[in-house]
Amino acid sequence: MENTKKTGGWRTNKWIRAAIPALLLHCSIGTVYCWSIFSQEIAEYIGHTKSATEWAFSFAIFFLGMSAAFLGNIVEKDIHKSSLIATICFAVGMAGTGFFIWYGGSHQGSLVALIGIYVCYGFIMGVGLGTGYLSPVKTLMLWFADRKGLATGLAVAGFGAAKAIASPIMQTLLESLGENGIWQMFLILACVYFVMMFVGHLLLKKPEGWHEPSGDEKKPSIIEVIKTRPITNYIGIWLMFYINITCGLALISQEKAIVKCLGLAASVGIISTVSAIFNAGGRLGLSAWADTMKDRNTVYKIIFIVSIAFTGLVILTGGIANGNGNIGLTALVLILIMAVNAGYGGGFSNVPTLLSDNYGMGSISALHGITLSAWGFAGLTGNQLATWIVNNFGEQVEVDGYMVNPTGYQTVLYVTIVLYIVALLMSLFFVKSKKEN
Repeated sequence: MENTKKTGGWRTNKWIRAAIPALLLHCSIGTVYCWSIFSQEIAEYIGHTKSATEWAFSFAIFFLGMSAAFLGNIVEKDIHKSSLIATICFAVGMAGTGFFIWYGGSHQGSLVALIGIYVCYGFIMGVGLGTGYLSPVKTLMLWFADRKGLATGLAVAGFGAAKAIASPIMQTLLESLGENGIWQMFLILACVYFVMMFVGHLLLKKPEGWHEPSGDEKKPSIIEVIKTRPITNYIGIWLMFYINITCGLALISQEKAIVKCLGLAASVGIISTVSAIFNAGGRLGLSAWADTMKDRNTVYKIIFIVSIAFTGLVILTGGIANGNGNIGLTALVLILIMAVNAGYGGGFSNVPTLLSDNYGMGSISALHGITLSAWGFAGLTGNQLATWIVNNFGEQVEVDGYMVNPTGYQTVLYVTIVLYIVALLMSLFFVKSKKEN
């Protein structure tokens, strides 16, 4: 099968049939990471605590992973059905979130409003996220068979870049729409993202030369596919993926507070945008780089070694606690933030290609979906772990008018460095290339 045909125009163009629809889908659903932009406003508008509303984001990531795991076979069989499910669920979930924020504004402290937001932003949007994330991945790898890493990196980079693109737009909408802007923004964006995703759904198409097994053909189960390699191989991939996300979320969730701790409160927005660029850059750059490697697992070894090195340096120097006023330590902490963001993004984009190298393309959507369950569990543990540590270690101090907990943030690093070391050991001793087995 050729990657793209010379004739047939746009109907057989890999950019129009794979890359552009993948970006339309992923740039839409990736805005789930904009939650921190408006979470405080939602909490105040509906009369609940920020910690109570934060669960909506955790549920969204959890159901992303779970829907990907359980609906992977639907994606495998029919990308048009799965991309349509994603479009409808994401748009309906976003509109529903807007409705329950409006309801909560009229009924302060309403449990119905809070649960409605959990269901819409967490569950319904979560299903849209999982199916939308999976739908274009296999199609991209089929069209770009010779550069699979670049292809998946393009889509997953769109997911990572969505925050950087959408954040200033959302901020502008919130400011221009006035006191009711928070729920109106959700309704407006629900319409915008429905159009973007529906266009992506219409354009998305597998190459004509690719043959999916028919219902009459016996297709191996996921367990049978996994057992084609030593079981420890898949366990290692799942665990190092889970750990990388957990550590990434733990640090990224405290990123703004850490920046304020360094005395850079005025630059929070700029640093947040730069870190989002590193996140997206890691997704595209590290996956494209992995195309040149004999073993894609090498890129994970690099991610974990770099993360361990910079985390260790910040721990040894007390960079977060001592960085305010010290240019060298401040730079070191910022490098750590950027390195973790890049590694976090690169971990995502390299998973489908690592799986395809190990287990083939036949059931890659279903296998990738099962593996994304790691993302779901990490969504429940990463942010919450960091929050628990910050709430139970150290104490709040004032820095430039902001209350921060330097000791708490430093303690988070003790946990993440141990986890990164475990992930590196998994990468070194569990995940083997086919030539090594």
